[in-house]
Amino acid sequence: MCMCRRSLSTPLSASGSHKSLHQLILALALPARYDPMAPAPLKAMSAAAEPTSLNGLHSANGVPNGYSALKHGTTPPVTLSAGTAPSLVDAPLRTAFAFDPIEDALAAFARGEFLVVVDDENRENEGDLIMSGSLVTTQQMAWMIKYTSGYICLSLPSERLEELHVPMMVPNNTERHRTAYTITADYKHGTSTGISAHDRALTTRQLSTPSLGATPEDFTRPGHMVPLRARSGGVLERRGHTEAGVDLCRLTGQPAAGLLCELVNDDAEGTMARRDDCRAFADRWGLKMISIDQLVEHRRQIGGQEGAVAEA
Repeated sequence: MCMCRRSLSTPLSASGSHKSLHQLILALALPARYDPMAPAPLKAMSAAAEPTSLNGLHSANGVPNGYSALKHGTTPPVTLSAGTAPSLVDAPLRTAFAFDPIEDALAAFARGEFLVVVDDENRENEGDLIMSGSLVTTQQMAWMIKYTSGYICLSLPSERLEELHVPMMVPNNTERHRTAYTITADYKHGTSTGISAHDRALTTRQLSTPSLGATPEDFTRPGHMVPLRARSGGVLERRGHTEAGVDLCRLTGQPAAGLLCELVNDDAEGTMARRDDCRAFADRWGLKMISIDQLVEHRRQIGGQEGAVAEA
């Protein structure tokens, strides 16, 4: 039970005993002990609320929600996938490899679903789970941790990172593909150690969604979420999962924040999932699978930034 503070006006017991006076002094002097059943502070309650709808979510330039809104110039009724983790499906065996159409993938992403996104076989040759950071729930984060390497990252534009005072991790990046890692962070309110699925989902939503009003002071550094700085030109500048995450959000009218992590195989050595492994995983869980090449081509077709695409 919580030891609540008593008011000075609260009368002592009829006996007026020294014990009652001592209890009153302690209650006034000591902070209340944590009670998990007590109402949370207002900020923590509002921050911890799991997303249930896309209402009010727009990209930084005010584009309406949903892929079909971008395609047809209207604001459609976008139905979320209730924030639940994917479920196993009884998919027929494929006779030949194929990616899903980019339009179907964007529609799924707009609903708050995961995508499996693979890069070039001559680059990392890896598949990442990617979803909108602003929509992730505790259940989705828990599922993501279970089936990936667990090193969950969040791709963000440089403007958002600067707004939250999140600097680069090192001044001289020597990582093979120049993945732009920043200082890690945890959200302060409504979290415990920061590592649980709940805490990482909450931190992700606060980093992802400017409309929630988080400030630099609302985060501790270092933490357990790993922000990545996406290049301004997206996949037309760098063919990486970091840029793919932000581009997918912008293409579907959501805050530019892509939650991502590498898929691993369920084997004794935890090997990386390659193209065919990723296709089998996507089919097993009813997910759409695309390549970064498809995303590049789609952006070119709709009139994205022109120019050569870096292979880094």
